[in-house]
Amino acid sequence: MKRYKVIVNPISGRGNGERSIPFIKNLLEQYGLSYDLVCTEYPGHAIVLAQQAAMDGYPVVVAAGGDGTANEVLNGLMQAQQSGVQATLGALSVGRGNDFAFGAGIPHALGVGCAVLAADQRRFIDIGYVEGELVPQGRYFGNGVGIGFDAVVGFEALKLKRLSGFPSYVVAALKTVFLYYRAPLLRIAYDDQVLTQPSLMVSVMNGRRMGGGFMMAPHASPDDGFFDLCLAAHVSRARIFPLILRFMQGTQGTHPAIRTGRAQHVTVTAIEGVLPAHADGETISVEGRELTMRILPRQLEVVCAEAA
Repeated sequence: MKRYKVIVNPISGRGNGERSIPFIKNLLEQYGLSYDLVCTEYPGHAIVLAQQAAMDGYPVVVAAGGDGTANEVLNGLMQAQQSGVQATLGALSVGRGNDFAFGAGIPHALGVGCAVLAADQRRFIDIGYVEGELVPQGRYFGNGVGIGFDAVVGFEALKLKRLSGFPSYVVAALKTVFLYYRAPLLRIAYDDQVLTQPSLMVSVMNGRRMGGGFMMAPHASPDDGFFDLCLAAHVSRARIFPLILRFMQGTQGTHPAIRTGRAQHVTVTAIEGVLPAHADGETISVEGRELTMRILPRQLEVVCAEAA
């Protein structure tokens, strides 16, 4: 019988991970799934646990948490691949944003997520790889890299103790307008194109959404071999507010300050200023000056609602 390794981040979603454990166990048992469940104990622990699970022969390793947990499990499985060991990624969404799951076709509701694991439909997705200030050795990502405004929004959302999920990102975005509105001068090289401009934000997306509800790349597909880019030029504070609404609706592409594109390789260099940045919500740069990203086509198998 196939045995699942379930890696739970107990502090994800303001403690929702730990509260969800009895429900996860009950649902998996209802579906007759054989599993071993373990909780993470420190940042980065899920990377170690996922890599070891793959090496131990678990065919499916499940990330039960939010985007950070999914990112760590993904990195562990990719590291196992370097040793020639393949394992499939599953996800149960009990975190705040759950944007990776959204883009990969994994339902948000816990009951439906367990049903998806039981149905065992699969697809291969692209994986991104980023190198820069805090990750000189490189880090894999499944959803996207955010540079500038949206990275600072994520940093500020973590400071909000009484809010979770999409509302925390909305409040953080409004707060960030007054903290981060002077765009750094960036050189953005993507495939054979180069753009130099003061940039409020650069989003390099494999998935479609960030922050639990901001549609950074509404038409992106995680298995097409390309990043979808959203490049925002500097705008005034007054113009940021309506632009935020456009991102919530996924209609920012027609705004004059927005340029979109697709690429397999992206390098962002700060000519003036620095690059606050995250990958799948995990901080990868605070005061760095350059980040390089490349796509790895159809690199990892995931259990999802519909096989593609």
